[in-house]
Amino acid sequence: MGFHAEAKARIHQPCAACRMLRRRCDSKCLLAPYFPTDEIEKFVGVHRVFGASNVIKMIQMVEETKREDAVKSMVYEATARLRDPVYGSAGAIYQLQKMIQELKAQLESINTRVSELREQKDQLLSISNNNAQGHLDPLSLEFDCSMVLDPFEFPVEGDWVYSIDNVNTC
Repeated sequence: MGFHAEAKARIHQPCAACRMLRRRCDSKCLLAPYFPTDEIEKFVGVHRVFGASNVIKMIQMVEETKREDAVKSMVYEATARLRDPVYGSAGAIYQLQKMIQELKAQLESINTRVSELREQKDQLLSISNNNAQGHLDPLSLEFDCSMVLDPFEFPVEGDWVYSIDNVNTC
């Protein structure tokens, strides 16, 4: 929808800027395309940080094709400045860069752990393949059959007496 179509659609509704400043909003209002009636919070923030006359001057200084982006930048900067009066958007950028560094370190740690686990898996597979090919593991030769319990003779709940009768001999 173009500027003129929007102006006709809001004949009786002033833009957020004119509404807040209690001005008459006509079809030539410079702020109307960027601050519609229902987005008054955006203009309130921009007005607090930059002032209405400075916003108008900045918009006029920018090419018409780039004005929408300029207003979006002003809204972002104003929101950041109100949230963090000292650092503004630079503080937000710093926090995001710090978060990126922490996530990179975490990713590196996880990748190292994945490599270790892959190496461990490969070692276990090679041991398993050696056992399957007839190479016996010395630990498997020392299996103690006296520790095997017959499942039919296994003590039931409440029967806590251990009996040598419950032990199988291989």
